[in-house]
Amino acid sequence: MPYFFTLVRMKTLYTNAAIYAGGRFAAGEFAVEGGRIVPVAGAAPDRTVDLGGRHVIPGLVDVHVHLREPGFSQKETIATGSMAAASGGYTAVCTMPNLDPVPDSCEHLKVQQDIIDSDACIGVYPYGAITAGEKGETLADMAAMSGSVIAFSDDGHGVQSEDMMRQAMLEARDLGKLIVAHCEDNSLLRGGYIHDGQYAREHGHRGICSESEYGQIARDLKLAEETGCSYHVCHISAKESVELIRQAKKRGVDVTCETAPHYLILDDSALEEEGRFKMNPPLRDKTDRQALIEGIKDGTIDIIATDHAPHGAEEKAKGLAGSPFGIVGIETAFPLLYTYLVRTGIISMEKLMELLVVNPRKRFGIPLGNEFSIWSMEKTVVDPEDFLSKGKATPFAGWEIFGKCLLTVYNGNIVFKQIRR
Repeated sequence: MPYFFTLVRMKTLYTNAAIYAGGRFAAGEFAVEGGRIVPVAGAAPDRTVDLGGRHVIPGLVDVHVHLREPGFSQKETIATGSMAAASGGYTAVCTMPNLDPVPDSCEHLKVQQDIIDSDACIGVYPYGAITAGEKGETLADMAAMSGSVIAFSDDGHGVQSEDMMRQAMLEARDLGKLIVAHCEDNSLLRGGYIHDGQYAREHGHRGICSESEYGQIARDLKLAEETGCSYHVCHISAKESVELIRQAKKRGVDVTCETAPHYLILDDSALEEEGRFKMNPPLRDKTDRQALIEGIKDGTIDIIATDHAPHGAEEKAKGLAGSPFGIVGIETAFPLLYTYLVRTGIISMEKLMELLVVNPRKRFGIPLGNEFSIWSMEKTVVDPEDFLSKGKATPFAGWEIFGKCLLTVYNGNIVFKQIRR
C-alpha cells in the first residue's frame, strides 16, 4: 500500500547504494534531509539506512501521458495519474491536450492548471493544443499560452492539412516552442484498428497500414526543415518512421522522437482478442520492433515515453474491434524496460537513463532538482489490481519483471513509499 506524506526534518544517511550520477552507476552513499540531497559530510546523520545495493535513480520523465482531467475523470484524474506515475519512479510527466475543454486558449488551459496545482503530487506539465478544439481547422491561441505550456500538440489526432501544420511550425518557431506531433493520415486508416499484418489477415480484422504513420512523418520532416521549427514525433512504431527520422537527423533537421515500451517488447504476433492489446499506433511486425530497438541503440530514437492512456474496464472489455485505443503503462515502464532490454543485454542501464531521464529533460527543458527513486531489483509479477491508476488494461498482465519502486521523492516530499505487508 503506497501513501503520500511530507518528510520530517531529519538527516538520513543512505549507504551501500548503486547511484546514477555523471552518466553511470557507481557504488556510494548519499544523505537526505527534508527531502533534499545534502552533503554527506557535516552534521552527523540522525539515522543510517543500508540500501543493500539497491538502485537510486533520478526522477524519471514521461513526455506523453493522458491524465484525462478535465473532462474524463471517470478514466483518470490528475491525482490518480500523478500518484501512479510516482509509484513508477516518475517525478515529471507531460499531459496531452485531448481533454474537455481542450487547452487551446488561456481560459481553457486554466481549468486544467487549477487541478494540477491542487491535486498533482509530482511535476505535471500541460501541453497546449496546436489547433482550436484539436479540429485541425484554425490555430489555437499559441502565443498567449506559450509561457504556460511545455509544448504544442494535437495528440490523438494528426494535423491533416499541410498548410495548417506549416503555420503551426512557423508560430512555434517564433515562440521558441516544440511542435509534438501525433502523425496519422486519416485517409489511410480505412476503419482499421490493429496493424495491417498477418494477425489481422488470419483473424478477419481491419488493419492500419504503416504508411498512415510514416507518410505524415515524411511530410512534417520536410516542413520542419523548411521552417526551422523544433519538432518531436510521438510514439513511432514503424521501421520506415525510424529510417526517415535517422536520415533527417543526418541532414541537420531539428527533430527528436519517442517510442513506447510496448513497441520495443511486443509485436503483432503477441496479439490476443482482448482490448488490453489495442493501442494507437498498433503493435506492428517483428521487423518494426527490431528497427525500433536499433533506433534506440544508435540514437535515432531519443526518448521512451509510455503513452499512458487509461480507460474504464467496461470500455476495454469489448475486444480488439470494439474497445477504445489505449493502454496504461507508467507503473510498469521502468521494470519492463530493465527486464527485457537491460537484463537481456540489448542496452545498458546507463542508456536506459538517457532515454528516460537525460534526453527528455534536455529536449523539453525540464530541470532535475532533488528528486529520485529507490528501487529493489527483485522479481515480481505485473498485477493490474495493484495499479494506482484507474486504468488496468495492460498487455503485460501476469508477466514476470525485475524491479519494484520502494520510494519516490519529489520537491521535499516522499510521494510514494512501498509498505511491505
